[in-house]
Amino acid sequence: MAREPEAVVDGVAVDTRHWIGGERVDSAATFADVSPIDGRVLADIARGREAEAAAAVAAAKAAFPAWATTPRAERARILHAIADGVEQRLEELALVETHDNGALLRSHRRGVMPRVAHNFRFFADWLLDLGHEDFETRGHRNHVSWDPAGPSVLITPWNAPLMLATWKVAPALAAGNSVVLKPAEWSPLTASLLADIAADAGLPAGVLNVVQGYGAEIGDALTSHPDVRRISFTGSVPTAKRIAASAAANLTPLSLELGGKSPLLVFADADLDLAVQLAVEQYDNAGQVCLAGTRLLVEASIAEEFTRRFVEQAKALKQGDPRDEATDIGPNIHTRQLDKIDGFVRRALRTGARAVIGGHREDGLYYAPTLLTDVAQDSEIVQEEVFGPVLTMQVFDTEAEAIALANDSEYGLAASVWSRDADRPLRIAREIQAGTVWVNDWVAMRDEFEEGGYKQSGRGRLRGLASLDDFVEYKHIVLQPGVVGLGR
Repeated sequence: MAREPEAVVDGVAVDTRHWIGGERVDSAATFADVSPIDGRVLADIARGREAEAAAAVAAAKAAFPAWATTPRAERARILHAIADGVEQRLEELALVETHDNGALLRSHRRGVMPRVAHNFRFFADWLLDLGHEDFETRGHRNHVSWDPAGPSVLITPWNAPLMLATWKVAPALAAGNSVVLKPAEWSPLTASLLADIAADAGLPAGVLNVVQGYGAEIGDALTSHPDVRRISFTGSVPTAKRIAASAAANLTPLSLELGGKSPLLVFADADLDLAVQLAVEQYDNAGQVCLAGTRLLVEASIAEEFTRRFVEQAKALKQGDPRDEATDIGPNIHTRQLDKIDGFVRRALRTGARAVIGGHREDGLYYAPTLLTDVAQDSEIVQEEVFGPVLTMQVFDTEAEAIALANDSEYGLAASVWSRDADRPLRIAREIQAGTVWVNDWVAMRDEFEEGGYKQSGRGRLRGLASLDDFVEYKHIVLQPGVVGLGR
């Protein structure tokens, strides 16, 4: 008996099959997609393997030439139409993603899903402005163009599934590439809805393909495929290393947005009220944010007062059902992730750390917001990414010590510096080894600004015009004197 290919999540119908070459394609095997809110199975998802990977890449390869030569204005029109579709189905997308990954419904409604639509609009508008004027050197005319790279494999994470997927899908499509999107197996549902939205917007068949499954079964088949011209991955460092090894046989260029262990430096002259407020906000999305400032570095003279205010505000956070407007912290994504978080904390406590708040599981997939002090700089809890509602706090006496602590990490994704001094913040920001440094703020982002990291936080950039580099080939044409310029 054939299985039902559709799941209904909070009244929203979601197709659980792959989207390949403009058609729904099923697999013989499935995997269960479980809601972190209550452990309920939301859907049985088609479980792709090598055959589905090959079919998706073949579809992308076949669709690429026509899409690559589609005029920019037409590509931009379709991207805007996708954004329109996202906005029309915003409530459905918000409901489904909340059930699927446990993030706050209010955040999905007010911030995340509107941002998804804006991602497509930004790259559509940017596409129309892209270009270089011809220029002369020693009597020769020069022309620079951006050529689409080809079929691109995009592997996306579970903590903000649709928004982070569109940080890759939108620029890839704008550049003229065809795409195979592989969403995380813990949160695949909104990627399926995106396929429907893109098809309704008029995106040609095969330009966007969505395949589901486990990384070891379908991910390796995608990243090692010789017809893939670009790979973009967001996730953990160990997985990135496996992808890089898989891509190496074909020298496939790849971009990697990986983990973070970001420092939040608070000096004695900081606006303490605002610094504490933003520090507590690092528990956003149950701490499952790559940019989170999980290492609080506080000047010794204000450490006691900072801790008192932090604990007071953190204890006021409401943890519970993410569909409730009053909830501040929802569940963690999966039992494996919760076990990982709890293991980090237990080992830290056994080796001398002190839990000022939290330090334990709650019912279900909830973990108490935790702040650990008395932690050594070389300890696992300070050096390794936990990816949960767990922060550490260390004190420093001098500016030099603060910078040294901040940079003593294999990661370098982001940082924040808090001081009202006229010169210190910029001076310190220049010394911090991180892709983004905020001063007296946190996660103030615009699409014009790139995001990416130093060291093991990855290579390449998401968002901004620098994301173009991941999806194009640059071509320089040099013309003999007297040849008419090629324009844009």
